[in-house]
Amino acid sequence: MKTVLIIALVFGIHIASYSQNKIEEGNDEGNMNTVNLPEIVIKNAGKDFSYYLPDKSSDPTVTKLEKEFIAYDLGKDYEGYENYLVILTAGKGTLSATYDVNGKLTSVVEKYTDTTLPHAVIYSVYKAYPGWQIVNDKYLYTQENGDVTKKEYNLKLKKDKETIKLKVDPKGEIIGKS
Repeated sequence: MKTVLIIALVFGIHIASYSQNKIEEGNDEGNMNTVNLPEIVIKNAGKDFSYYLPDKSSDPTVTKLEKEFIAYDLGKDYEGYENYLVILTAGKGTLSATYDVNGKLTSVVEKYTDTTLPHAVIYSVYKAYPGWQIVNDKYLYTQENGDVTKKEYNLKLKKDKETIKLKVDPKGEIIGKS
């Protein structure tokens, strides 16, 4: 009986350790692919809940300002006001948040300049406009009642003496040109 249990134990450990070393087909290095899941911050505001979806930006200014906003405690400051506005600024960015009479977060507007652009944005712009150079960028991220309503980059491109302005979404799709 002891022999059967020992063999079962060794066999079980062998199978578990073997499964940890399995390499996927088509992935020679055996690296895992990571998937960024959306984060949501829920704050209790009396009877209601406030929802805030921080952007997964690689720019440190954006991340820093969003962390400050998440850590911000409204407390009882909103009491006695129909709407309450909170404005946070840091270097190249501004975050404005509006709360209602109950202290519930109703809208957030984030504006940043000279951010680190996502690779998809850079690639699509330079592919569509070869020879042009990005000289200025602005990032706009807005939410209302926990839903993202706008997420776009406003870019200024220059080639010789010509300049154009583009609106590009974070996936690199060009939304508009002026």
